[in-house]
Amino acid sequence: MPETAEYPLLYSIDTPRQLKLLQPEQLPQLAEELRRFLIEVTSQTGGHLAPGLGAVELTLALHYVFDTPKDRLVWDIGHQAYPHKIITGRRDRFTTIRQFGGLSGFLKRTESEYDTFGAGHASTSVSAALGMAVAASARGEDREVVAVIGDGALTGGMAYEALNNAGDLDANLLVILNDNEMSISPNVGAISNYLARILSGRTYTSVRESKTVLSTLPPPLVSYARRCEEHIKGMLMPSTLFEELGFYYIGPVDGHDLKSLVKTLENMRDLDGPRFLHVVTQKGKGYEPAESDPCVYHGVSPFNPSTGKLESKPVKTRTFTNVFGDWLCDMAGMDDRLMGITPAMREGSGLVKFSTIYPDRYFDVGIAEQHSLTFAAGLACEGLKPVVAIYSTFLQRAYDQLIHDISIQDLDVLFAIDRAGFVGADGATHSGTYDYSYLRCIPNMLIMAPADEAECRNMLYTGFMHQGPATVRYPRGGGPGVAESEDMEMLPIGKGEIRRQGRDVAILAFGTLLAPALEAAETLDATVANMRFVKPLDRELVLGLAESHGCLVTVEDHVVAGGAGSAVNELLLAEQRQVDVINLGAPDRHFDHGSQQQQLTACGLDPEGIVAAVQDRLGTRDDSGQTTNVKPLRR
Repeated sequence: MPETAEYPLLYSIDTPRQLKLLQPEQLPQLAEELRRFLIEVTSQTGGHLAPGLGAVELTLALHYVFDTPKDRLVWDIGHQAYPHKIITGRRDRFTTIRQFGGLSGFLKRTESEYDTFGAGHASTSVSAALGMAVAASARGEDREVVAVIGDGALTGGMAYEALNNAGDLDANLLVILNDNEMSISPNVGAISNYLARILSGRTYTSVRESKTVLSTLPPPLVSYARRCEEHIKGMLMPSTLFEELGFYYIGPVDGHDLKSLVKTLENMRDLDGPRFLHVVTQKGKGYEPAESDPCVYHGVSPFNPSTGKLESKPVKTRTFTNVFGDWLCDMAGMDDRLMGITPAMREGSGLVKFSTIYPDRYFDVGIAEQHSLTFAAGLACEGLKPVVAIYSTFLQRAYDQLIHDISIQDLDVLFAIDRAGFVGADGATHSGTYDYSYLRCIPNMLIMAPADEAECRNMLYTGFMHQGPATVRYPRGGGPGVAESEDMEMLPIGKGEIRRQGRDVAILAFGTLLAPALEAAETLDATVANMRFVKPLDRELVLGLAESHGCLVTVEDHVVAGGAGSAVNELLLAEQRQVDVINLGAPDRHFDHGSQQQQLTACGLDPEGIVAAVQDRLGTRDDSGQTTNVKPLRR
């Protein structure tokens, strides 16, 4: 726990109400302490660092000016909201962030009344804030609603849909763009801040909005004055787009100048209607390593705060992301029709090497999942072979396009679905435990789940060569350590394999849960099948196991409802096969953050959990939980 004496101002602030008791000239010291505190704690726990460092002054200014939580403050995602968490009563628990049973790495309504809206996906803040603003108006409640959007979230189409609607509704809403992509030279920054203070003040506002002033002038002068205003605004600030959408635009302003920022926010708070404040910040501000490489320090593992050196954990096996990245480059060298697409996840999805070697065949479309799929569909229509690298949780956002633009047209698009299953510290908002269910019901969809690294490479090749839409789904992190071959093998579609022959009980394992299934099988003397394909399911293998075994156990890192186990149940029911079935997977609830292994264990998806589930069903455990003699099963 950080020493209190090192942060005298920060430890005097338990709520934003106490923040308001400070004098304005004390705020820079508080910002410096908050930044140091964030670096110290995150160096121990890991988490999102650079975005929060860039939003320190903005966070303090917002809570200093607005009456939170009465005034609603809606952050887009949660990457930039670590400082917000620290000054809203969670400072002393901040060392638990992203830890099992600790604080969430994102905003969470059940965690604090200051977290007005929880989201793990980008571009949602304006829509949510607009709903809150309309609700306040409908109830006759006097409160401000502020949406803070940034970190690339304005590349998402949903944000523009909300801006368009907000301007049309003339809602009482303030949207703040936290722009950490731009840099402002001192001269330009000073001019911008001066304009912001003047243009957001009452004097300018009343003159600009007053019809009385202009009505006293001759018509030619009225026309001339209005033309001058538009020309001046067009030369001095990028306001045209947002003003055309119905917003009163101010900016850009320096997001690290607390004095100017507070004054501008106070002026804008006193205005009505849709307002848009453009704030420019530096991602990683105040910490040289993060300033130099904000991408690396966006999300970090524990590191040395003095040097910025990240802790290197011993890597036992290659990650599935690495397997995909190498396969993509190898396949691109074999087939010049391959095009690589990612919705703003180049590093996370393993496309860095591909983007360097094949820059003309690499497309980062921004946080625009819907567009990424239909863009891929257009490429496929012209005979190219697009590969969309996307997280399981983000593919959910493009479900309409998956069905209408790809499946119905039976187009050749391969989806490399990363972060499938449990994702660890990112928690419920990024969980990849729903894709079997939402993919399995779509016609023409090939769904593969590799058990290891070598199988992943072969499945990617199989999906690429397959005619029609195909998906390869793999988890975050490394596999069991099965080395890939340079050669690639086309797997027989819809065929699994027996990996262990046992008796009475057969475990049908999907994906990387093959490893714990094999371990559990040693205790149970069970047969184990590596199913490989969720769709099409290996009918012959399932029905054969149902004939020769008294109990089938399906194991998947996915929700039970509608998952791979459900596919097995549907087949057995259709074929009127009566056999005892146990479906193991995630139960019908959301799982909070923790390590992947903690989440798997909580669901009974480790070897011990699988054994216990089978023994409980078969009545082969005594009261102490020990195994008794396994009784014969009857089919």
